[in-house]
Amino acid sequence: MAQPRYTRIDNRRPSSSGYCSTVTIVVFVALCLVGLWMMTSSSLGPDQSVNLDNKDGMKNQMTPPAEEGNGQKPEEATGKTPNGESSSKEEEKEEKTKEESSSSGETEGGENKKDDGSDPDEKKDLNEENSDSTEKQTKPETEDNESGEDGENQTKFEGDESEKKSSDDDKETKTGNEGDETKPDKENTKTSVVEQESQPKNETSGGAQLELVNETVAQNGSFPTQATESKKEKEAQKSSGDQIDFEWKVCNTTAGPDYIPCLDNVQAIRSLKSTKHYEHRERHCPDSPPTCLVPLPEGYKRPIEWPKSREKIWYTNVPHTKLAEYKGHQNWVKVTGEYLTFPGGGTQFKHGALHYIDFIQESVSDIAWGKRSRVVLDVGCGVASFGGFLFDRDVITMSLAPKDEHEAQVQFALERGIPAISAVMGTTRLPFPGRVFDIVHCARCRVPWHIEGGKLLLELNRVLRPGGFFVWSATPVYQKKTEDVEIWKAMSELTKKMCWELISINKDKINNVGVATYKKPTSNECYTSRSKQDPPICANSDDPNASWKVPLQACMHTAPEDKTQRGSQWPEQWPGRLDKPPYWLSSSQTGVYGKAAPEDFTADYEHWKRVVTKSYLKGLGINWGTVRNVMDMKAVYGGFAAALREMKVWVMNVVPIDSPDTLAIIYERGLFGIYHDWCESFSTYPRSYDLLHADHLFSKLKQRCNLTAVVAEVDRVLRPEGKLIVRDDAETIQEVEAMVKAMKWEVRMTFSKEKEGLLSVQKSIWRPKDVETLTYAIAD
Repeated sequence: MAQPRYTRIDNRRPSSSGYCSTVTIVVFVALCLVGLWMMTSSSLGPDQSVNLDNKDGMKNQMTPPAEEGNGQKPEEATGKTPNGESSSKEEEKEEKTKEESSSSGETEGGENKKDDGSDPDEKKDLNEENSDSTEKQTKPETEDNESGEDGENQTKFEGDESEKKSSDDDKETKTGNEGDETKPDKENTKTSVVEQESQPKNETSGGAQLELVNETVAQNGSFPTQATESKKEKEAQKSSGDQIDFEWKVCNTTAGPDYIPCLDNVQAIRSLKSTKHYEHRERHCPDSPPTCLVPLPEGYKRPIEWPKSREKIWYTNVPHTKLAEYKGHQNWVKVTGEYLTFPGGGTQFKHGALHYIDFIQESVSDIAWGKRSRVVLDVGCGVASFGGFLFDRDVITMSLAPKDEHEAQVQFALERGIPAISAVMGTTRLPFPGRVFDIVHCARCRVPWHIEGGKLLLELNRVLRPGGFFVWSATPVYQKKTEDVEIWKAMSELTKKMCWELISINKDKINNVGVATYKKPTSNECYTSRSKQDPPICANSDDPNASWKVPLQACMHTAPEDKTQRGSQWPEQWPGRLDKPPYWLSSSQTGVYGKAAPEDFTADYEHWKRVVTKSYLKGLGINWGTVRNVMDMKAVYGGFAAALREMKVWVMNVVPIDSPDTLAIIYERGLFGIYHDWCESFSTYPRSYDLLHADHLFSKLKQRCNLTAVVAEVDRVLRPEGKLIVRDDAETIQEVEAMVKAMKWEVRMTFSKEKEGLLSVQKSIWRPKDVETLTYAIAD
């Protein structure tokens, strides 16, 4: 019988060779046991390594959205221990992670991502313009609760950035926290939600091995360094100068809440040598534009929305009653409790503008409102009821009137949601190109057309299209008083010399007024056949499109004869003219963006349709139901305005005087606009616009203007709760953001990408306590 090798019955000492054999066997058995234990332990190691080191492997195992990115083991994700038993402790850990993940989603986007309901195509387009961006965003709060869409955009932008960096985050987790692999990490949870959007979901074991190999070099991942953060902040403060701690003041002027800097320069008006030609109603801008903020009228309220605003506005917003007392019997405006109401009448249409509008077309059927006739200039517009009701005929009207004794008439118009500017026909040309308006209208506009060689009527001739109509409704047309008869005679002689054809004279029996309609010639035949060249033909060097502070001249510009020239043909009927490049844009011309002009036009339109549809309408948290009056501060082809066509808004397209002169193209497509120098104040009342849009404007302006004054002007023009959208270089975005923050404006969105940025902000109702007195705007 074999005996155990570890004891001897005979108690004799074993030989040395037998002892060595025994030790060898023991060591061999121990090594086998250790090897078996290591093999058993390693069966869990690779899976754990994939979970923590391979972000894609992690996502494969975290199917439920609330569990994604929590860093669990496979058994933790299923709620069981390695032995297959349920673990209440792990369930509690999982529930806590779900709450953190949900909270992270709300913080980033304003809504849980599962419920944001946004359009995937919208996110795709936003990324086309703004992907890989470094973004910071506040949560928008609007009546329509569009914040979820903003939040989604923010997450998408960050996801694009972390797509490049997320693997490095996981590497740091492995390298620095190997002992805490099973602990859910809040930051990892937030990052993995982004990773899931931006990374593929399938990864082979070979990919996992590759990730492990790449761990040898640690990188920053999604976390910036303190050195980088501090450097950027110091550069931002340096670029913004003293704007970081900017202190605004409120303007003290005689005009108070109605202050228009270039029209209320009391000092300049006093120094005028003459006011015979309405010089005192023209622009006289201060040498240094104001950098203070215009006060609000007491009791100011959010404006009534269109179309109700056409009939009534808050009295506290425009607290003036003089016009109601003076013109109330003509149904201009009435005071009705807390409202100012507008019955839709005017001096020549007491019984309503719509009847008057239809009467004009019945008199001259070729007018064809909303088809042939799309863009109208209304001179001496009053409260702009004529233009306000032409919207019902798909016609837009540029209404103008001076800031005169007819107190706040243009302000009434803008508060009602009707386009208007403060301007006068005085000594300089109107700020429009030549040959752009389809119709010019004057209803008792009190302009002496016939004096001084017809200089003022000749200015209308400049801006009227060949073949366009001048509609004149005034007492000389239908009354027989001595003065009226004399004016009619003088006008008849003048219009004949100008080769205008009197198409129609009709009397409106309901309003008891007469309307005369003239047509501008389309050729030069009449001009050349005149026995006397009076008024004279303008010199060939006289540019009919040059109009910024250009003095009036009593001359006429000839009609274009070349069929490829603008004005030689009537534009296509509306709305066809909106989308197509004008016939006179030639492929041999280079457009603003470097392409052939027609191609440039189309590319611009497609760009703005995409931006407006995919980003502005849904991605900025703007409640467009509250937007009516819009200004594009730097329009090119009018693509932004054209993209808003289906909205219940109108857009004032401003072409800066130092930008390419494309304003005629804007008119040709059935839109309107104006020339302006943004180093000066705009000719409008405070609180006129609901939304201002500035595309690469401010960076150009700060090279020659006081940017602080420009931002102060933006504040003056914009209504409380109005929106400002700025697209510009990142440095300028920082400067503007700092200034509007100092005015307590709400930053809805701001981000930058490769030195380009976008800023969306909402004006507050805040006004400073400190006061700055503008002595040049103080009357005795």
